[in-house]
Amino acid sequence: MTAPSAEPPLIAFRDIDVAIGGRPILTGINLEIYKGEFLCIVGPSGCGKTTLLRLAAGLLPPGSGTVSYEGKPVAGPQRDVAVVFQDYGDALLPWRTAAGNIALVYETMGTPRAERAERIAAVLARVGLAEHADKYPSQLSGGMQQRLQIARCLAQEPKLLLMDEPFGALDAITRQDLQDQVLKIVADSGTTVCFVTHDLEEAIYLGHRVVAMKPHPGRIAATYDVDLPYPRDQQTTPEQPAFMQLRRTLLEFIRGAET
Repeated sequence: MTAPSAEPPLIAFRDIDVAIGGRPILTGINLEIYKGEFLCIVGPSGCGKTTLLRLAAGLLPPGSGTVSYEGKPVAGPQRDVAVVFQDYGDALLPWRTAAGNIALVYETMGTPRAERAERIAAVLARVGLAEHADKYPSQLSGGMQQRLQIARCLAQEPKLLLMDEPFGALDAITRQDLQDQVLKIVADSGTTVCFVTHDLEEAIYLGHRVVAMKPHPGRIAATYDVDLPYPRDQQTTPEQPAFMQLRRTLLEFIRGAET
């Protein structure tokens, strides 16, 4: 996976404050995410990581400050910004098959009916679900359901993919498999990713940069470059000194932020 572009940021947060019900959630957020970048966000519960994604997705307006996408203020959801949620069960339509869930995107986009079947098959193949097109979500494992949600987002051909702890509910082996699949998909497509996780090792393994947040109210406390080459490997990458050092640094940060 190539390094992020040196062009102007794809999305930028400028002096963002957010309060909900009179309670401050985010304060003084300044952050830029660049085209082709895989940015991971970590921090203890309550630091506003999900709120940050909602701002980027246009699902929540800031109380003050601006969020811009491709140089223009974010005023609402956009077709080329996709969100992968942690709760894949609620994100998928249970009355539609895997193919039917993907088809929803093309129906919304107005893609000619004659083109849909080929596109659906191609997207399902990218996430290893080609043989499960006719199955309903309830017939798929948790990992397969999350692959399906990712596939539906990919059908949008997004420039920006927002992922909110998408692998948090999965077992370790499935989680590692999906981490590698996402890295391959991003490398092939050039999609920019903003990825929220509680898992420090996951953040280091995936990201070009890791943003660390503190709570009460949520704020960016530090940003770390991940000095590890791509492609990454589940066995050898975590053994590299740079990985172990950054893991130690982030663990000390989280322990300090929670006290």
